[in-house]
Amino acid sequence: MKLLPTLFAGAALVLSAVTAQAEVRFGVMNESYPPFFAKDASGQWQGWEIDLMNAVCEEMKEKCSIVDISWDGLIPALQSKKFDVIWSSMSNTAERSKVIDFTDKYYNTPSTLIGPKDQKPGATAEDVKGKTIGIQVSTIQSEYYKKYFAGAAEEKTYQTLDEAFQDLASGRIDYVFGDSLALDAFLKSDGGKDCCAKAGDVADDKEILGAGVSGGLRKEDTELKAKLNAAIAAVRANGQYDAITKKYFDFDIYGAK
Repeated sequence: MKLLPTLFAGAALVLSAVTAQAEVRFGVMNESYPPFFAKDASGQWQGWEIDLMNAVCEEMKEKCSIVDISWDGLIPALQSKKFDVIWSSMSNTAERSKVIDFTDKYYNTPSTLIGPKDQKPGATAEDVKGKTIGIQVSTIQSEYYKKYFAGAAEEKTYQTLDEAFQDLASGRIDYVFGDSLALDAFLKSDGGKDCCAKAGDVADDKEILGAGVSGGLRKEDTELKAKLNAAIAAVRANGQYDAITKKYFDFDIYGAK
């Protein structure tokens, strides 16, 4: 009989391990990125991408959790198995696909320049000549800058977009370059609506800007990729995707480019 506690303890450990393995951990950037994800006053994550994650998890019949990591630490953290899927407005690009895999696209929007309201509109190298552009580190916009704007304008990098927005509003930089929806949210905010305006969308370059935003996965996690792709497709087919999107946007963000 003295062996029974040991046996039960062993069984409990096995059950605990199985339970832990069943949870799908979603990696999210640890800064607010409205309207896609941000923490509310109680510290709970909310936003379009969080609502979509919840719908996808329900479709997969999986328990899911969120692990927040700095933007430039997301891929290393995925590779070191701190979580299972990047779910953080990450574009599927050829460069990133060399080291990780991606799910099917779940949204796609242009890259945009914003600047002071009195700035001349335009988003070409000629338009930004002699100016300073604020860009978040390790983004597709930083790579785009290197190819198209490096000879014309100066790049100032930031760990977060919020820092870039603050410098733009105070006149320390001339532009911020990023995803159109995140920049649009700033332009509608108290901090952005009086100072700043959209300068324009940059010309597309799919090699750099990618084929849309997708979930990032380890290359060996083919079973999880198949489950996520099936769930994304189901959520789009059953109307949940449109219902979630209408809470945040008045247009279709799935195919916008």
